[in-house]
Amino acid sequence: MIKNKIYLDYAATTPLDPRVVKAMLPYFTEKFGNSASFHSFGAEAKAAVDKSRKVIADAMKANSKEIYFTSSATESNNLALKGIAQASGRAGKSGKNHVIVSSVEHDCVLTSAAWLEQQGWQLTLLPVDKNGMVSPTDVAKAIRPDTLLVSVMHANNEIGTINPIGEIGKICREKGVYFHTDAAQTFGKLPIDVNRLNIDLLTVSAHKMYGPKGIAALYVRSGVKIKPLLHGGGHENGLRSSTVNVPAIVGFAEAVKICLRDMKSERTRLQKLRDKLIIGVLKSIPDSYLNGHPTKRLPNNANFRFSYIEGEALIMMLDSMGIAASTASACSSPKLQPSHVLLACGLRPQDAHGSLRLSLGRWTTEKEIDEVLKILPGVIKKLRDISPFK
Repeated sequence: MIKNKIYLDYAATTPLDPRVVKAMLPYFTEKFGNSASFHSFGAEAKAAVDKSRKVIADAMKANSKEIYFTSSATESNNLALKGIAQASGRAGKSGKNHVIVSSVEHDCVLTSAAWLEQQGWQLTLLPVDKNGMVSPTDVAKAIRPDTLLVSVMHANNEIGTINPIGEIGKICREKGVYFHTDAAQTFGKLPIDVNRLNIDLLTVSAHKMYGPKGIAALYVRSGVKIKPLLHGGGHENGLRSSTVNVPAIVGFAEAVKICLRDMKSERTRLQKLRDKLIIGVLKSIPDSYLNGHPTKRLPNNANFRFSYIEGEALIMMLDSMGIAASTASACSSPKLQPSHVLLACGLRPQDAHGSLRLSLGRWTTEKEIDEVLKILPGVIKKLRDISPFK
């Protein structure tokens, strides 16, 4: 599908699967109604949204009424943290006004938490180990009588480490604390059961799983008190006012169906390619290291650091040779600052700057991995030869 170039930035975004495009097309031209309208066009659109909502709910063992569509994972994460906080009452009053998030969360979670802190909320940033993993013991120790919410991502978008969210969710449930997890990188790749994992709020996104951009969802467990960020016509049962993006929602559901059907075989295929890539890089390039957990990591994620080079220069040189990769989160990479994730893992800024994220996907082939393994050592050598860090 992707010709002439090797795309290894699937963690940033994925191409639309042609089957998803096919499912969406009628809802742009033929079935274009507003799902809030009472005539037949609106009823047709509403039926499509309801059907799609059930597909997504079933994929995480939730109830359809617990799924709220948003525009992005960023919006879902903002809604989860700010909506929960605002529903509990004004910060500074007696009651629960303490939130806990991990230090390696996506920027939208960290900045939402920082915003709450500016409003008077108490904030605790959880540390991680050298592999970027959150310890359930640390979560338990951090929870206080006034803790309202814990937010720990399912798997890290940069280094791929998978957190023990089942254990964390159990601790939160036992202590009467809401538990939110950002599953944008795992939904469709790993099985998720919100009940078994004791999850109260869950963020998922379509464009990370071969669906369209501009559509995501937030699972909110029935009974959880949360207030909307957007006010208007009362769409999404009053939690997210805005005209519903019917074609994107239909595409989201189709993408979910495809991912669920192929999850086991695709996970096995990607793990094999990922492991070949990791072993090949570490073996062929001196002073190269793997970032993230060696085994408890996303099946499509390989994140490296190379001594004596700048990651940004590496990305640019690889791109000139037809290989698309990244240094960190696509939302953060333009900042040209060391990854907060790698710094939280204990790396020095100069080491964190030399990182490379290669993320595989549905159209990645073994031939492409072989090509990267052939090209990358030479690129690293060229950059080291002119490096001021040696």
